[in-house]
Amino acid sequence: MKRILLFILTNLLVMITIGIILSVFGVSSYLNESGGIDFGSLLVFSAIVGFTGAFISLAMSRWMAKMMMKVQVLKPEDNLSYGERQVVDMVHRLSRAAGLTHMPEVGIYESNEVNAFATGPSKKRSLVAVSSGLLHELDENAVEAIIAHEVAHVANGDMVTMTLLQGVVNTFVVFLSRIAAWAVSRLVKEELAGLVHFIAVIVFQIAFSILGSLVVLAYSRHREFHADAGGAHLAGRDKMIHALRGLKAYQDRMQDSQQTAISTLQISGKKRSALFSTHPDLEERIRRLQAG
Repeated sequence: MKRILLFILTNLLVMITIGIILSVFGVSSYLNESGGIDFGSLLVFSAIVGFTGAFISLAMSRWMAKMMMKVQVLKPEDNLSYGERQVVDMVHRLSRAAGLTHMPEVGIYESNEVNAFATGPSKKRSLVAVSSGLLHELDENAVEAIIAHEVAHVANGDMVTMTLLQGVVNTFVVFLSRIAAWAVSRLVKEELAGLVHFIAVIVFQIAFSILGSLVVLAYSRHREFHADAGGAHLAGRDKMIHALRGLKAYQDRMQDSQQTAISTLQISGKKRSALFSTHPDLEERIRRLQAG
C-alpha cells in the first residue's frame, strides 16, 4: 500500500511543482482578461501537468523500487546460489512463455513478508522481485505461480496502463482544482484574490488527488484478477490456486501484525477497507480461478 501511495504522492508533488513553475513563468495563462477562465487553455495546461507527473513517476518506478526495497538484482552471469539461480530461471522461463522478448531484471529483497512485485517503465525495462520471506515460507509450486502472476503483470503492460489512467486522473485533478480555486478567489477582496487562488489550488489539488486515488486503487484491484488468470495460464491453474491459498494462510497468521506489503503490482495486500485496498480479497481471487 505504501508503494501505491508513494506513486500517487510522487505524481502530486510533480504536478504541484510543474504547476508552480509554469505559473511563475506565465505559461498557465488560463485566466482571461475579464477574470474568467479559458476552459480550452486550462484543459491543455491540465493535461500537460497531469501526464507529465504520471510519466515521471513511471520513469522513476524501477529505480524507486530498488532503492526502497533494497533489492539485490540477480544477474544470470553472477555466481548465484541454487535458490537464486532457481528464481532467475523461473522468471526467464515464464517470461519467454508469456511472449516477452526482453527478460525482466530479477531481484530478491530481504523481508519476512511473503510477497513479490513487478514494476518498471516498460516491458523492456521491467523488474520482478521476490521477498526472502516468500522463498522461505512457500513451496516451489507456489513460488512459481506467484512469479507467473508478476510476469503476467509485465506481459499485460499493467505499469503503462496504470500510468495512462493516472495521467487522466491527474488531468481532471488539475482542471477541477483550478476551477474550484478560481471560484473561491472570487469570494475575497481583489487584492487578496491572487494569494487565495494560489493557496486554494494546492489545497484542492491535494483533496481531489485523494479522491482520484480511489479510481487508481479500483483499477489496481481489477488488474489483479487478470494477472491471476495470466499466472494460471503460465504456471497452471492448480498452482495458482495453491499459491493464493498459501498467501491466505499467511495473511490469516499475520492479520494482527504491523507488517505491510508495500510494492506496486505485488501479489498480496494487507486487509483493509475495500475502497482503499490495492488488491481484491484473496478468497474472491481463489473463487474466480476455481470458477474459471
